[in-house]
Amino acid sequence: MADQHLFVFVTVAEMENFSRAAEQLHMTQPAVSQYIRMLEQTVGARLLDRSNKYVRLTKAGEIVYHHAKEIIGLYTRMQNLVDDLSNKASGSLAIGASYTFGEYVLPHIIAELKRQYPDIHPMITIGNTKEIADKVSGRLLDVGIVEGEVRLPQLRQEPIADDAMFIITSPRSRWAVESQVTVHDLQSETWIVREAGSGTREAADNLFAAIPMVPLHLLEFGSTQLIKEAVEAGLGISLLSKWTVRKELALRSLCIVNVQGTPYTRKFSLIRQETPFYTKAMELFCELTVKHMAALDRRASQGGALAESDR
Repeated sequence: MADQHLFVFVTVAEMENFSRAAEQLHMTQPAVSQYIRMLEQTVGARLLDRSNKYVRLTKAGEIVYHHAKEIIGLYTRMQNLVDDLSNKASGSLAIGASYTFGEYVLPHIIAELKRQYPDIHPMITIGNTKEIADKVSGRLLDVGIVEGEVRLPQLRQEPIADDAMFIITSPRSRWAVESQVTVHDLQSETWIVREAGSGTREAADNLFAAIPMVPLHLLEFGSTQLIKEAVEAGLGISLLSKWTVRKELALRSLCIVNVQGTPYTRKFSLIRQETPFYTKAMELFCELTVKHMAALDRRASQGGALAESDR
């Protein structure tokens, strides 16, 4: 195992409590305290502020915590690569995904991964595209699936599928019954968008820039689910991936606006560190993801254009 002092320190920092950390580590509390004291002596700084109610990282502790996570992750990947020489796919795999992919597509891929490779243990993190890219870049995640463009030179980006995005409205809106609308017609509408750093927000900004158009009213929400609820309530319109609104379209609680130039198409991409070494678990996950998206694309092609019942 990677340096035990770092592992104990990370556990205490994340649990914010010595007793809970000791229980998690199957150690006594005095033993945990001794590990922390020895680490503080080694680095020459106090790493934790302690009180009866909480344990908090000091400024020095934040630095050590960030690098300790990276060191432990590197050690784990090294051990997994060595274990892979036995040709058995196993071990932990830290997967990150942006909200659209992570909440609406990834669960199906993980289910298939567990069926085919039960000894691989995925750990899932969901965030916006920037957050996931930063964590993959910082080696806190092994692999990520994101929307849009990632501009970090240390990452390898591999497009794996197109994502069709439509302008969505409430079925009670006048736009739900219009046969043909231009985006300029919608300029005065309230546009509900995701936060900066989100791939969905980047797509909306790119659409506005391409027209060009500046929406007169903009609301920013940090959750796609909140956006769907707001649009359904008649608060405004939004540009969303069809993956996120399939159920609502089927139930007719949301409608697609027939806007010229839509759907807007972006890419889903796998992102990984640029390195010649990948664990077998990561390679198998990436292969499975590519195959899954190709199968979905074939089914969509065989099904033809978007069904009129969806519009």
